This record gives sequence, C-alpha cells and structure tokens, in this order.
Amino acid sequence: MINKVNQLWGEELAWIKDADLREKTANTWALALEKSVLTAEDLKTIPFTLLCGPDFKVSFMTHKRSVVHICKDCGEQMNRFFKTDLPVNMDVLIAGAILADVGKLLEYEMKDGKSVQGMYGKYLRHPFSGVSLAEQCGVPAAVCHIIATHAGEGDMVKRTTEAYIVHHSDFMTFDPFRDRLK
Repeated sequence: MINKVNQLWGEELAWIKDADLREKTANTWALALEKSVLTAEDLKTIPFTLLCGPDFKVSFMTHKRSVVHICKDCGEQMNRFFKTDLPVNMDVLIAGAILADVGKLLEYEMKDGKSVQGMYGKYLRHPFSGVSLAEQCGVPAAVCHIIATHAGEGDMVKRTTEAYIVHHSDFMTFDPFRDRLK
C-alpha cells in the first residue's frame, strides 16, 4: 500500500524533512486506502467535491496536490517575509495539507461508477475521520489540528498559522468552482 501512497504523493511527501513525520503521514494514507472502497486510481478520477454536481471534472488528487503546492509556496513566502515574527513550521504545514482530506476516503462510496457520500460519511465528516486515521498512525497533535480545522468545523476554534494556510488554500481552490455553478 505504501507504493500506492508514494505514487500519489511521492514528490510532496519528500518535502517533509522529518523522516518520522513523513512516514506517519504516508502510513495514514496507507491506512485510509486499506479501509476505503476507493482505490488510488479512483482518486485520480473522482471529483474532489460532491457539492458541485455530477459534471464537475476536477479530480480529488488534482485538487489535493494543488492545495499542498499552494501551502508550500505560501509557507515559504511567509517565512521569507515574516521570519521569526510569524514562523511557519513547514513540515507540519505540508503534512497537514497532505492529510487534510484523507478522511474523505472513508466518507465516500462508489455507486454506479460515481462517488457519493456513504453512510459513514453521513455520520462523520472527513475532518473527524481524518483525525482518527492520523492518530492511529501516531501523527502529532499539531498536524491533527490542521486536519480537524481545515473545513468549516474549524471556524469554532483558534487555528494555528499552519492551519490558517491550509484552510484558506483549500477554500480558495474550492469556492470559485462552487460559485461558478450558482
């Protein structure tokens, strides 16, 4: 399963300098793939959101990888300009961005060749299931915080700087698509 994770995330996982965190991040994705009805190939074709209708074409992995790349670029620029005034932990940021939607692998099911919200997803949204998967793999609390707060559920708590970056990167690559369909 780790080979499939590396095929999905090889470039981005390599950006995590802490080998232990890199391994725990990969292991979380491996666990999610083991528990999911979705395959690594499904993630390259299914839409990244169920909220934009059946004709939406941007794949789960296209969206996820774009968010991680945007987060990396943003974190680097914040460290460049704000230095010690607002430091960004790049390993925490990248791991959190990679793991933010890992819970969707439990939330979604395939029906008639299309991804739909399954029964599990009706009870537990992906921020909750994502944290559960990550904790099972020993992912540190700072990264679990990003998973938990990247979506609307995070509006009820104080986000870390890294969590703000992931939250805004995720929504700036989602809201314009959703707004076009209104």
